[in-house]
Amino acid sequence: MATLPTSIRLEIVTPERLLLSEEVQEVTIPGSEGYLGVLPGHLPLLTTLGVGVLSYHQAGKKHSFAVSGGFAEVLGDRVIVLAETVERPEEIDVQRAQEAKQKAEQLLHSKEQIDVEAAMASLLKATTRIQVAEMRS
Repeated sequence: MATLPTSIRLEIVTPERLLLSEEVQEVTIPGSEGYLGVLPGHLPLLTTLGVGVLSYHQAGKKHSFAVSGGFAEVLGDRVIVLAETVERPEEIDVQRAQEAKQKAEQLLHSKEQIDVEAAMASLLKATTRIQVAEMRS
């Protein structure tokens, strides 16, 4: 009987750069339909990404990124994330994220005709960025 691998290669790519290519033990991906946990030996799949926290475990430590849009391909030995935007905790301007969150909340509470879906997306993205920034080690 074949043994399952103990690690999986995680590659995170944006249109501008290769952000990460590492062996990890577990990956959690913010899919457009919900979060997806991936362990070594996972069955192949392709999913679209939503806005959320992408995290992975490596050598007993958890690492997190703010992610929005794109795709993830899961294979038994690797996960390739092709994201529109990815931010490490130290790259996030918390004040700017808080201002974006406040602006989205004000729009949602206003009595004006607004694009509710766009305002909700802005609120989710700002909240995710704040959450990831708070995970700085």
